[in-house]
Amino acid sequence: MAVLISLFFTWGLVTNLNDVLTPHLKNVFELGYAGSALVQFAFFFAYCVMSLPAGRLLAAIGYKRGIAVGLVMAGVGALLFYPAASIPSYPFFLIAIFVLASGITILQVAANPYVTALGPPETASSRLNLTQGFNSLGTTVAPYLGGVLILSDTSLLGGGIAAARAVRLPYLGVAAALFALAALTMLSRLPPIRSADGEGAGTGRLRDAIKVPHLMFAVAGIFLYVGAEVAIGTFLVNFMTQPSISSLSLAQAAAHVSYYWGGSLIGRFLGSAVLQKLDAGKLLGGCGLAAAALVACGVVFSGSVAMWSLLAVGLFNSIMFPTIFALGIDGLGKLRDQGASLLIMAIVGGAVIPVLFGLLADVIGVHRAFILPALCYVYIACFGFWGSRSRDAVAPGADCTPA
Repeated sequence: MAVLISLFFTWGLVTNLNDVLTPHLKNVFELGYAGSALVQFAFFFAYCVMSLPAGRLLAAIGYKRGIAVGLVMAGVGALLFYPAASIPSYPFFLIAIFVLASGITILQVAANPYVTALGPPETASSRLNLTQGFNSLGTTVAPYLGGVLILSDTSLLGGGIAAARAVRLPYLGVAAALFALAALTMLSRLPPIRSADGEGAGTGRLRDAIKVPHLMFAVAGIFLYVGAEVAIGTFLVNFMTQPSISSLSLAQAAAHVSYYWGGSLIGRFLGSAVLQKLDAGKLLGGCGLAAAALVACGVVFSGSVAMWSLLAVGLFNSIMFPTIFALGIDGLGKLRDQGASLLIMAIVGGAVIPVLFGLLADVIGVHRAFILPALCYVYIACFGFWGSRSRDAVAPGADCTPA
């Protein structure tokens, strides 16, 4: 669990550096909202491309080696930021982001089902929320750290080569951390899980998994949840720098984004305990409704009310991903690996929804464009209350207890 917690923390930090990278590259390359959203598109599109290959890789080499491979690939992607910033080239940045995210995808495909298998199925949501809490710690630290390292130098606000090169040192540090974690993983004694070691792994078929209603409802839920969460996080900096909201500087706005992810951090640790007592579907539905209401307030109002309404959404985001994931793979048995791959693939919502948000923002303004994530949360509420309970019989369960 200590090794897994460090992985969840690291990919949370790396993923949320994009919230600072997006407005920074928007400034460097003089992009519109839709153009700057390609940062998130490149990152999250990797989940769509790499999820199924990652599942096959893990079936072939196991979780431990698969995690190490993912860390090394992510480290290579972080190293590519150096030449991308030296040129500088926006397409090269997008390639580097895609390679980094491909490694993170392998980690996601391995670590999420691994955590659910390390104990009784009835407490899987609680365990996954606990580890996701440390993921949220990484996401909370990232905007503040990125703001200090990348956005704090006001002399770089005019863009140019010097501004582009401001990302080189931070991402060299990221690469070093990822390579160190890969070495730590290979030296650790991760307990083997039978379903990942060939005893039932890969015996299910993807086409069988697609026929399971509650799994496919969960796939849509992950798509919309990640899309909404990433869209809000990506454009909060631009939102808060507007005169009608708070007129914060880029660095100040980046620091405030930590409140958004900090709410998710607090909520996940609380959720880990609450889910021991409450029905996961009902709690998910309630959080979906609360998030939709807060985003609607952000659209309707202006000033500090709008700003803090959107920042508060993080608290209700907290339990969504791990709970949707656990509900989606519940009862899948030998289809668990295929179900996990589909759910991780659905993270591509983080690529699609922010671009749609950017296109909408270019037309009606970033303030009103938040209506899009509000609609996403309405679906999540419906899944929690109703969709998560539509279960058909699936293949008998593989033994998923530690060997």
